[in-house]
This record gives sequence, structure tokens and C-alpha cells, in this order.
Amino acid sequence: MPIGRPSGRSKKEPVKTLGFHECPAKTFIGPTGNPTIGRSVFEHCRIVGEVAKELVIRSGAAQLFPQDAHFAAACHDIGKVSPTFYSKLMRACKQEGLPGINPDLEKAWGGHAGVSQLTAKHVGTPKYVPEVLGQHHGFSPHLSGMKATDEIFGGAGWQVEREKLVAELSSVLNGSWPSVESASQARLLAGLTSVADWIGSGQHFNDPALDWRERISQAVDDAGFVPATFKSGLTFQDVFGFTPREAQSTLIDCASTPGVFVMEAPMGMGKTEAALYAAYQIASDGHATGIYFALPTQLTSNKIFERFQKFLSQVLADDCSHRSLLLHANAWLFDTDMGEEGQPGGAWFNQSKRGLLAPFAVGTVDQALMAAMNVKHGFVRAFGLAGKVVILDEVHTYDTYTGSLLDDLVSLLRDLQCTVIILSATLNQERREQLLGHPTKSMAYPLVTSSPSLSPSDVIETYVPPSDSRSISVHLSNSDASAMNEALARAGEGQQVLWIENTVKDAQQRFLDLASRCAEIGVGCGLLTSRFTVNDRQNIEAEWVTLFGKSGWGKRSEKGRILIGTQVLEQSIDIDADFMVTRFAPTDMVLQRFGRLWRHEGTPRPVEANPDAWLLAPALESAIEEPQKHFGSSAFVYSPFVLCRSLETWQEVKSINLPQDIRGLIESTYETRQESGPMSQWLRDLDDGSRQRLGRNAMRQLARVALAEGGNTLPEEKASTRYSDSESVDVLMLRSISHDTDKGQIRLILDNGDVVQIALYRSGLNRDQWRKRTAVLMRHVVAVPMGQDPKGLSIRQLRNLGLHHCFYLGDPEQPDQEALLRVVLVDETGCLKSITGGDAHENHQLEYRNDLGYRAIKA
Repeated sequence: MPIGRPSGRSKKEPVKTLGFHECPAKTFIGPTGNPTIGRSVFEHCRIVGEVAKELVIRSGAAQLFPQDAHFAAACHDIGKVSPTFYSKLMRACKQEGLPGINPDLEKAWGGHAGVSQLTAKHVGTPKYVPEVLGQHHGFSPHLSGMKATDEIFGGAGWQVEREKLVAELSSVLNGSWPSVESASQARLLAGLTSVADWIGSGQHFNDPALDWRERISQAVDDAGFVPATFKSGLTFQDVFGFTPREAQSTLIDCASTPGVFVMEAPMGMGKTEAALYAAYQIASDGHATGIYFALPTQLTSNKIFERFQKFLSQVLADDCSHRSLLLHANAWLFDTDMGEEGQPGGAWFNQSKRGLLAPFAVGTVDQALMAAMNVKHGFVRAFGLAGKVVILDEVHTYDTYTGSLLDDLVSLLRDLQCTVIILSATLNQERREQLLGHPTKSMAYPLVTSSPSLSPSDVIETYVPPSDSRSISVHLSNSDASAMNEALARAGEGQQVLWIENTVKDAQQRFLDLASRCAEIGVGCGLLTSRFTVNDRQNIEAEWVTLFGKSGWGKRSEKGRILIGTQVLEQSIDIDADFMVTRFAPTDMVLQRFGRLWRHEGTPRPVEANPDAWLLAPALESAIEEPQKHFGSSAFVYSPFVLCRSLETWQEVKSINLPQDIRGLIESTYETRQESGPMSQWLRDLDDGSRQRLGRNAMRQLARVALAEGGNTLPEEKASTRYSDSESVDVLMLRSISHDTDKGQIRLILDNGDVVQIALYRSGLNRDQWRKRTAVLMRHVVAVPMGQDPKGLSIRQLRNLGLHHCFYLGDPEQPDQEALLRVVLVDETGCLKSITGGDAHENHQLEYRNDLGYRAIKA
């Protein structure tokens, strides 16, 4: 049946037209628990416009927004003046809709947001504005060939009412359609519109009987948008308790005004402190509205959070309201209210996303990268980052070697008047130029490169003489057995040993190989990967990162230890080993791992200890012929071409001096040259792709498509970045589930034995009770790769357990779709079972142990 011909009514029969004042925007759940008609479209649009106005005033970067941005935000829901939407709400309230109107047809064009876009286009709004209105739910509506006056949208009569609504909003808000100057500003306006809509749909405005006018300021306060205030005139020593090194002082001096800055310095040089102080300097001078600290993975961002918290406690003014949100990592998440999308169960009730909206946050770089991609609510991320200092930590040449997303992000952040500080131990010159967007000359190291906002083409390169040097002995070995014997021998002497693998599976196997042998000789053995629940992971970090850090110096002499892990041990964790074994990886990753070896002067060590590192690598000739066979699983993590080029670079290396040798090793690995033989094939695979991975040409094209104005919007879970290029699934670990039908509750026993009672209906618990229960449940979730995840259940099945009140399960309009969340039962042996009975996976045995994490074992 064509969309233009709803069932039950002939094409010529006119659609009954309602005045815009008669059209509701919301339903309201009253004391009876039943939905009734809520606020009108006009009233809701006014609320959102006033919230947007308040957000712009408080942003500290009002100059970034187009004039009358609040009016565009107010007009986001003009498409709710339509027969299908009206009938949809009537049906939800069990009332009669308009005759012959089928509300389900809305799915064909993206609902009321699509009608808002067509209406704005029909009245001739400036460039970008229709798309901003159409995408306020995060995605582009499907509107090909449609017009605002089409019969399915109510024809000319309903379009006249929508235009009357626009005129009335213009009058009461004293605004007109904004002129948007660029695609970047359009993303900012779209983000403002969505966030204002979330707040304007929140608890402060739900009850239509209450006057909303006095609630705007409080609602924005409660959403966390309160300007931060700083102590002024603090020195570096005031903040961190020690005087800065020369490299730190150089960055601080260079980054005294906004711009893009790249600090290349060896591991352990204090890049983090230098960047944070530079951020304080810029923000306290009024040139930035906050700080976002982006790290490669969630695991590393958890650890850096403690240092970030301590820093904020020093620099925020005593009366700054954000001091009260420094108590724990999720304080801002749980103590602020951002309306329906930001409540437990909403798509944005998630620290990794909402953190970008907080004035101060530590998060992952892939969340920042999505600000520059055409993913659902990517523009909300752009809104959250605008005007801030954005610190991109642990950027390596390899990370940016296969795509252009990071370059696009830096360009967007420039447009949004951010200051960008890029920290790296291992960039080559070509990558530095691409990130800055301008030529560079210096091959010195360490180096600070500056591109000030006022004159970005005036690139300034400042060499920093290294303050000290250390030598590391390097041994290439192709024998895991020999390396294990060496690690055990060193630990037996009392040394603290790090063993780094490239995959979680290999790290788990190595732990199983070594744990019992360690116990036999009185040596400690631990495992740290991303495959643990938040609870278990934090317990492991608290123990092992402490033991291998400065605060564990007093316990190092008690016994030797072996800590096994993955790439999480190479990033942003201040640990110090006496001896290291690492699976071979690209040169920049190897050097980054070496930064955890003999890291600090003064660390107590056994007399037998020497700064030695073993690289587990195949023979070069064999690796070049068959990289996937000889590198094993590492060739599925890293490009075989880059692994072979790296292995060639390390062939004759017996020792290295840090930092002097870093630049040469990186440039040797990544220099452009003519390849021949098998290497030419591996280079083609890198460029054009293979069965296992996308090529970098395709990734660059995906980046361009993702950043284009048109095209389909990617779901967030499908967005591919260099840092999260494999899909993962969240799994909730439970012991049992039971129903209390009389009370309308579900009783969940968690994997550690704790009990959580949740209600089947939202009204069964108040706002704080839902938040507290969600906070507990989120600590028992583990992220696992797609393919190793348990059997999925439908959204409808998990809604029947009340879990949609705590987790975002997917599009609620598609209840029979597979939910994004997985739920399993852990038995007394650690085996995972489906909550519907039987095995949790068709081809794998799944298990979970608090010392080993989540494992998928082939049946």
C-alpha cells in the first residue's frame, strides 16, 4: 500500500485538520500509572527553546553558536503537528485518533522528526537547518521524494498549522531562523537541539499541570551544565607537588594560548601532568570551558581517572559546584538528570557517552572520534567537546596509520574553538604533519610542536634536550617455553616481571601456564585484561597496579611476581617492572611497553636485576613468507605488513638507549619505500584490505562517508574507529533470576552473591532508587567480542525482566529485535548458562572466573 494512501480512507477524502494548540507533544504518567495526554507541542517547543537559550548562555562559548540558535532548537518538534503523530499519542492513551489514520506508517519516514525537516525545507529555512531539525533523535530520516504538503502528513491544512506554530514560537521566543556558517557549526547546533530536548523532556516538565517557567534554570542545573570556576595563579608545584621537568615546562610555555599542540617525549617523562597543567592554564584564563582527557581504551581511562580527580581537587575553586561530583568515577552520571534519553535505560545513560557533556571527563578516544562521524548522536559529542581542552593521550603512528578519522577530529575540534593537546612517545614526522594539517621540519626528539589558533600555519617546533638516558638490553626469542622459564627464574630472585600478550585469549592461556608454577615457588601471579566485570577489574587494578607502582615499593621485596596482561599494560598506567617479556608488536607499541621497564629512579630492585626485555618473535624470513602462520593471532590484531617491517627494524638491535633511539626506530619502520616479493602483497592488503580486515583506503573512504552530510546514520555500536574496530557486546553476569509476581518485582542475584530487586514498571521505584540499582548492575557487566557473546534475547524478553529500566536494550519501537545487552547465569563452577536454560553459546563453552575473566572455549 503506498504511503500516501492510509487504509480506511479514500485518497480524495480530506484529513481532518486540528489547530496546532490542540496537538499534544507528550504523554504523562499520572498517579494511576496510566498514560494521559501531556504538554502541547507549542508548550514543549517553548520549553526546549528556553532550555537551549540557557545552555548557550552558560556554555562559555556562546560565540560558537549561530544567532537565534535557541529558536531552531525550539522548532525541533514542529513535525508533531501531524495526523499520524496525533493519532499515535491518542492510541497510547487509549483514546480515539483521527479516522483512517495509521500511526504505524510513521516508521517509514523516521517519525515526527522527518516531518519537522520537511516543514523547515518547505518554508525555505537557511542551509543545514532542516537537517538539524530532522536529526534531533540522532539519525537522518528517510525522506526521499517526500514533501511537507503530502497527504500522509495532513496535506496543505496541517502544513498551514505547522507554519502558524513556527510563527507563534518566533514571537514568544523573539527569534528567527539562524544562519549556519559551516558544517561544523551545524553539528554544534544539532547537538544543542538534542540536549535541550532531553532536558526539556525531563522530570521538571513532565506534569502539564505545573508551571514550567520557573523550572528552566533548575533543570539545567540538575543536568550538570553549571560553569566551572578555578583557583587562580597556581603553579605547577602547587598542583602536583614537584617542580616541572624541562620537557613539561616547554609544553606549558608553548600551550599558554589556544591551539593544537603535539608533545613527543619518552615514556615516564610526565606528559600527562604537563598536559593537565596546560589545560588548567587555558581554562582558568577563560579560554576553555572544560577538559576532556581521551585515552585509547576504557580500561586505561579508568586508571587515569584517579590522577585526574586529584588534579581537579587542586585546581577547582573551593565554591565550585563540580567539586561535589569528584567522589567517584560515575558521580556526574548518577547525580545529574538529563531527561528521558539520559535516565537509566536511556541511550545516553552511559558514562562513556555522557562524560563528553560533563565539564571534566576522562573517556575513550573513540567516543571523541564519533563527534566527527555520521553516527547516531555524533553531533551531541561535538556539542559536548566544543570550547574545551581536549587531550589525546597515547597517540601512536600505528593508531593513525590505517585511517584518517583522527585527522578529521582534530580539524573539527579546531572549528569548535577547542585547544587540542596530543601526547605521544612514538609519532613519525609524516603523522605529525597530518595531525597538524601543516608541514613540519624537525626530526629532533623530544619535541613540542605548536600550531596556535590565531595563526595555525605558523608551526613552531621546540626541541627539548633529554634530561636523562637509560639503556635496555633486547633479546629476540621464538621460544615461549624459554621465555616462561626465564620469567620464573627472574621472579624467583624477587624480580617484578611483566608479560604482555597481544590478545586476551593468549594472555589467559599464559596465566594458566604460569599460575600453578608460580605458586610452587612462592611467586605471585596476576592477570589484567579488559575481559573482567568492572567490580573484578577494579579489584585487580587496586592490587596489581599498586604492587608495580610507586606506592608498592615497600612490598616489592616481599616476593617476586609475574603480572600478565594485554595492551592495557602499555597505556597510561604508571607501573615499573624489573624484567619484561612481550609478544612482538609494531615498533611504537614495543617502545611503549619498554616504558614500563625500569621506569623510575629509586625503585627498589634485587641486585640480580638488569633492564632486560625479551621480544617473542618469529624468524624474519618465515614471517615475511607466511605472517599469519608465524605471528599467529597477532597478525589479526596488527597489520602483517607493519609487523614484518617492525621485525626487520629490530633484527640487529641488541640494546637501545631511550630516548635517543626512539625517533630512528619509528622512522625506519614507517618510512615509505618500494616493496617487492611477499612484502608488496602485504602492503596491498594493508591498502586494499583482505578477508580479515578492511584496507586503509576503504577506511579512509568510510571516514569520508561517515562525515558526509547525507547517507545513512550508523548505529553507535556499528561505528568503526581505529581504537574500537571490532564490535563488542555487554554481558550482565548473574547467579539467578526470580519473579515476585505479587510485588511486581524481579529479584536478581549477582555473580558475587549480592541481591538487587528491580520493579517491572518504572513507577515501582523512584528516580534515585533506579539510579542506585543501575549503578550496582553496571559493575557486573563485561564487554566481550561479537562471536564470543552468549545467545541473544529479544528486547521484549529482557523488558519482561524490567531490565529496560536500567540498560539501553535497543530501539524500543522494535521489541522483537535482538537486544544489545546479553544476560547469562554463572553456575558454581563458573560455567555460563542461558537464562532460558541450556548452553549460552552454540559452538563454545563460556565461563567466567574472577581471576581469569570471561573465556570462550571451543567445544
